[in-house]
Amino acid sequence: MVSYTCVAISTINPCRILLTYKRSSHFALKSRGFYIRNSNQKVFSSSDSDQHLLNDRRFSRLVCKVASDYRRNHSTSVESHVNDTSWERIYIQGGLNVKPLVIDKVESNEEIGDKLLDNTSLDVNVDRNESEIDKEAWRLLRGSVVDYCGTPVGTIAAADQGDKSTLNYDQVFIRDFVPSALAFLLNGEGDIVKNFLLHTLQLQSWEKTVDCHSPGQGLMPASFKVRSVPLDGKPGEFEDVLDPDFGESAIGRVAPVDSGLWWIILLRAYGKVTGDYTLQERVDVQTGIRLILKLCLTDGFDMFPTLLVTDGSCMIDRRMGIHGHPLEIQALFYSALRCSREMVSVNDTTMDLVAAINNRLSALCFHIREYYWVDVKKINEIYRYKTEEYSTDAINKFNIYPEQIPSWLVDWFPESGGYFIGNLQPTHMDFRFFTLGNLWAIVSSLGTPKQNDGILNLIEEKWDDLVANMPLKICYPALDNEERRIITGSDPKNTPWSYHNGGSWPTLLWQIKQHI
Repeated sequence: MVSYTCVAISTINPCRILLTYKRSSHFALKSRGFYIRNSNQKVFSSSDSDQHLLNDRRFSRLVCKVASDYRRNHSTSVESHVNDTSWERIYIQGGLNVKPLVIDKVESNEEIGDKLLDNTSLDVNVDRNESEIDKEAWRLLRGSVVDYCGTPVGTIAAADQGDKSTLNYDQVFIRDFVPSALAFLLNGEGDIVKNFLLHTLQLQSWEKTVDCHSPGQGLMPASFKVRSVPLDGKPGEFEDVLDPDFGESAIGRVAPVDSGLWWIILLRAYGKVTGDYTLQERVDVQTGIRLILKLCLTDGFDMFPTLLVTDGSCMIDRRMGIHGHPLEIQALFYSALRCSREMVSVNDTTMDLVAAINNRLSALCFHIREYYWVDVKKINEIYRYKTEEYSTDAINKFNIYPEQIPSWLVDWFPESGGYFIGNLQPTHMDFRFFTLGNLWAIVSSLGTPKQNDGILNLIEEKWDDLVANMPLKICYPALDNEERRIITGSDPKNTPWSYHNGGSWPTLLWQIKQHI
């Protein structure tokens, strides 16, 4: 067996988790020297026995129960009643005042076991000794760091020396840098994250034009590249310049809607982990936050609180049939709104913005919990839907035809558990399971505690489909045959179980590790 280490952090309720685990042929995870304790819950310890913890359903669900209860007791999410359509019952709780968790010394399994019932705070204790794999991972990560004018500003998307056709993978992507940034933050290296946030903020104000049309001023770039250009009048001397891509060079020319959302989330994480809140209080940073929110909160023709986007405007940046109101964008939008609510300076000029954030949080939370959630009970309700209802009291508000329910779903759905569907539009429900959107719904408390447990139950029950030997499927199931040809446009990269079409993305592991 090979030992691995995974670093994870929650950007809403930050905690450091360094889990060492072993991989068997079934990719079972076994942690060492790790435990969780909570005021009203037991402490669950790990041991070096041969029993694989993630295959032990009882242990896995107990840990999930503690995490869920902790999030329920300390969450500052917008609370709503999923089955209650009374808007007066939807309200907002106070700010994100959770103190960062502290890593203590590693205790023996016996010492951990003695503390099973009687602690008030959630503590994560891990072994800080670096293994050879840890050192190799940090060597590779540091080898991908990009410098601008002598200071580190990010990491490139891919550093495969053998790949001659790099396309834009040698650039620093905002979404791709987030897990690297969290690793640096947890390692006490906040400067690179601060530099990244400030330099991408400067790029926000650049003029962006595609075919004589300019998008909104608050748009953040998908990526940027550091280039060396000759200095005028100084032969042999060069200077570094940042060359951003706002979508005008991207394959398909799609604007990166998620970049600004990730930027806000990372800014909040930087402050929570480092304790340096002066960065978010800067005038230019406050202006950047407001510009992003202005883009997202601008009134339009849409009847729903969800963001309407084109295909390929997020992590799935190629045509995959996610245009409309994809779950991933909504979960990131909700997270960014919650982070913004804590960071926007409240004064006479921002009162309207703060009110708009709170109103949108309430509406978005209710909409996703009520209409995106599916479980066995919901599927049975859809089977009995009446269609063509013309009424303000219609049950089938989106005129969903029961025939839309795919045949694979009936056999695949577990008795216990559920998930948020990938997309919802008039007469259309995308029943595919999208991993990132569902995990971020848990991270940000977009789902109710019961729904969050349901998602974890489903992942546990369908582990072989979603994780298997090569973690972690970006979506399930993959498009195939004629459906793939029509939806992807015969994209040769998105063949079944490849890339965005059900492909395996190990980078998603840091998000799922927060919940198991």
